[in-house]
Amino acid sequence: MPKSGNTLKQKRKVPGKGPMKSNVNERDEYIEEVIKRIKKVIPPGKFKHRDPYHVLISTILSQRSKDEKTAIASKQLFDVYDTPEALATGDLKKIQKLIAPAGLYEAKAKNIRKVAKILVEEYNSKVPRDLDEMVNLPGVGRKTANCVLVYGFNEPAIPVDTHVHRISNRLGWVKTKMPEQTETELAKFLPRKYWIDINELLVRFGQEVCRPVGPRCPACTLNDICPTGIERLMK
Repeated sequence: MPKSGNTLKQKRKVPGKGPMKSNVNERDEYIEEVIKRIKKVIPPGKFKHRDPYHVLISTILSQRSKDEKTAIASKQLFDVYDTPEALATGDLKKIQKLIAPAGLYEAKAKNIRKVAKILVEEYNSKVPRDLDEMVNLPGVGRKTANCVLVYGFNEPAIPVDTHVHRISNRLGWVKTKMPEQTETELAKFLPRKYWIDINELLVRFGQEVCRPVGPRCPACTLNDICPTGIERLMK
């Protein structure tokens, strides 16, 4: 794939180092170039914005589950329990059977039914539009709450899963050990205008190109500006 011959390549001479955060223009130029190139190969929009209740429950089911298994479990569940009211009064054993493909079905069934009951009793069957309130729900952490903000309410947030955490570090955007740290650092580093799309872009890029094991650096559109790609290709 052809690479851009712009000044970004000269600016990133030392592999393993992120963009110079002291130079805002250089940082923003690097971010813009990365996102522009990823969008060319992975146009955003595959992850559709949906009803906040569906996003919330599906994201809880997705914990420690493969995407395809989560999709099956979510469809089976919502075919039967499509509203918080229905799920709140649902039979626990039946819920477990419906969500079994997602794994950890006993714990997840208890959590999602508890969540549904809380939504019905405390929030008029609506998902709260507030991260701090959402993380108080059973089985809901910051990643899940941020997913609901982005995909349920179309509000700027940065959901950080393993893909976002890994790629942000490989690009030199952050230098963190845990996803929670990555969210905090990305919020400081990444201009807010990119927040809505960044999760989908990096998740899909991580699934297709920048994989956890065996990243496809030789074929990657970023391999002349990504410090990790430059370093790997120099070996």
